[in-house]
Amino acid sequence: MSHTENHLESSDFITDVVIGMSDGLTVPFALAAGLSGAVSSNAIIITAGIAEIVAGCIAMGLGGYLAGKTELEHYDSELKREYEEVERVPEREMQEIKDIFAEYGIDEEGQNTIATQLAKDKDKWVNFMMKFELGLEKPNPNRARNSALTIGIAYFIGGLLPLSAYFMTDTPHQGLLISVLFTTLSLFVFGYFKSKITGQHPVLGALKVTAIGLIAAAAAYFVAVGFDFAFK
Repeated sequence: MSHTENHLESSDFITDVVIGMSDGLTVPFALAAGLSGAVSSNAIIITAGIAEIVAGCIAMGLGGYLAGKTELEHYDSELKREYEEVERVPEREMQEIKDIFAEYGIDEEGQNTIATQLAKDKDKWVNFMMKFELGLEKPNPNRARNSALTIGIAYFIGGLLPLSAYFMTDTPHQGLLISVLFTTLSLFVFGYFKSKITGQHPVLGALKVTAIGLIAAAAAYFVAVGFDFAFK
C-alpha cells in the first residue's frame, strides 16, 4: 500500500504572504475606521488610507528585505566559521559528529564510521555541521528580494480591501459599514486558509484572525471619536 506524506511547501512564501496580508487587512482598516469617527469626508479617509498603504508597503517590504539579508549574512558568517573550525580543530569537529549520532542511539563503531566517511569530503562535512549542529539551512539567495516583493504586494492587496468601501459610498458612516462587512469577510477567509495551510483548526483560526482585526478597528474608532469629542 502506497503512503503519501503531506508537508508544507514554500513555507517562506506563505510566511511572507501571511505577514503582509495580516497587517494589510488590519492596519488600514483600523485607520479608516478611526477616521470615520472623526471626519465627515470620504476623500480625507481615502487620501490618508492610500498614503498609509504606500508607506506600509515600503516599510513592510523593507523589513522583509532586511530580514532576508540578515538571514543570508548570518548563514555565510557561520559557514565561514565552520570551514575554519574543520581546518583548525578537525578532531573536535569529528567528535561533534559522533555526539550528534550518539543522541540518535548509534553505537561507537557506527559513530566512528560515519564521522570518518563524512570527514573525507570537507563540503559535505561542513554542510552536515551547519544543518545538524547549528540547525541552519542555506537560505535562498533571492530570499531578501522575494520577501520584500511578497510582503509589499500582500500588504497592498490587503489594504485596498477595507479602503475600497469608501470609493463606493458618499459618507464615512456608509463607508465604515461596508468596510466592516468587506474586511470581516476577508479576514475570515484569509484566516481560514492560513490556518488550513499551516495545519491549525480552520474555523477557530479564522475566528481568531477576524477577532483581532475587528478589535483593532474598534479601538481605533472609539479613540478617534473620543479625541474628536474631547477637542470640540
